[in-house]
Amino acid sequence: MLHTDDAAAESELPDPVAGPTAFRVSVPATSANLGPGYDCMGLALELRDVVDVEARPRSDARQASVSVDVVGESAEDLPTDATHLIVVLIARILRSRGFRLPDLSLRATNSIPHGRGLGSSAAAAACAVTAAAELLPDGLSPDEQLQIGARFEGHPDNYVPALRGGAAVSWEQDGHFDGAPLRLDPGVRAVAAIPDFRQSTAAARVSLPDTVPHAEAAANSARAALLVHALTAEPSRLCDATADLLHQEQRRPHFPSSMALVDRLRGEGHAAVISGAGPTVLVLADGDDAAESALTALEGFGGLAGQHWRRLRLPISTSGATVERYPR
Repeated sequence: MLHTDDAAAESELPDPVAGPTAFRVSVPATSANLGPGYDCMGLALELRDVVDVEARPRSDARQASVSVDVVGESAEDLPTDATHLIVVLIARILRSRGFRLPDLSLRATNSIPHGRGLGSSAAAAACAVTAAAELLPDGLSPDEQLQIGARFEGHPDNYVPALRGGAAVSWEQDGHFDGAPLRLDPGVRAVAAIPDFRQSTAAARVSLPDTVPHAEAAANSARAALLVHALTAEPSRLCDATADLLHQEQRRPHFPSSMALVDRLRGEGHAAVISGAGPTVLVLADGDDAAESALTALEGFGGLAGQHWRRLRLPISTSGATVERYPR
């Protein structure tokens, strides 16, 4: 929220919209790391958050009227006023471009589970950036949209595929973020096992060591390079390519049942990994038969330690954040 002096200064800025406007933003879930691609690889999945936005110019210098209606995943935990993350980011972006927040109504229909390693934070950032670009008279360039959201996220592995869709390798150099798309082999499929418990990304990161032996780093680099090849040209190598030495085993105490599932699946030849910071388990499969086999292998695991797991085949999303503008 703005302090009093900030709010007064903000009220003197112009509105970004000249009249009522309405549009819908849709953003996919994402899975980051994909095993050895720690903090640099990600994949968009066809499980979407949808936000309907209505904006109107303010009639005077009063504070913007903001209402947020949330349904679906984590609806009971999220604010319904100007403190909602999407509204906060939209306001921040608009102000950085010399505009104030207009009167705003949001209806968020959430399908991406929170705290499960499926990129809900990146989806919110991509939604806010996309909405701000729609509200601004001159919009935002594709690179501006990438930089703003990636800076907020801190690293772009989830954010780039959320914004652009597909699979990507992303990186940061001298404060500038970038991402390169991967042209996936058409046979690559994704299966997710989503548990009924959450995992904090920050808590998962605390358990990672400060240093890594050179041999392990070299082995992980080889697997990451092989992963690019497997995803784009030879998906039959996905199980070997998704072996990780940097982060999954080190975080086992945070999600032992997820790691037990990874162990079981990999023991049966499936390319199973922890999705993002967990606790969701993702399987990358070579074709429909392999995907169905992974779903079958997940049967009977649902009651482990009294936890429930949702088993989903999730198509890979070729489109990232999209906008549908409503007629005035």
